[in-house]
Amino acid sequence: MLHRKIYQLCCDSREVSIFLRDQQRWIEKARITDIEGDLVTLRYETDEEDELCSWEEMIRIESIGAISQKLASVPKCDFDFPIAEDCPEAEQIHNPTSESSPE
Repeated sequence: MLHRKIYQLCCDSREVSIFLRDQQRWIEKARITDIEGDLVTLRYETDEEDELCSWEEMIRIESIGAISQKLASVPKCDFDFPIAEDCPEAEQIHNPTSESSPE
């Protein structure tokens, strides 16, 4: 089952975080670029001492302890989320029961 999920993430080219249980470390913001037998090829970048380094690693499927992917993100700073009234009139959804009720 893990092999199928890894294959799906590879085909979708999604960014993932992978925990390597034999090394007890996380690889974050990685892309799975290839699967060949029980070897998975990952590409990711790290920022070390003012240098941006690109890495490509081949790991065995049995070394993978967990895979996670970000579903959504929300900015931490003050951000005014748009509300229904800010939407253009053509895109607003009107409640049909409130429009048809006699006044």
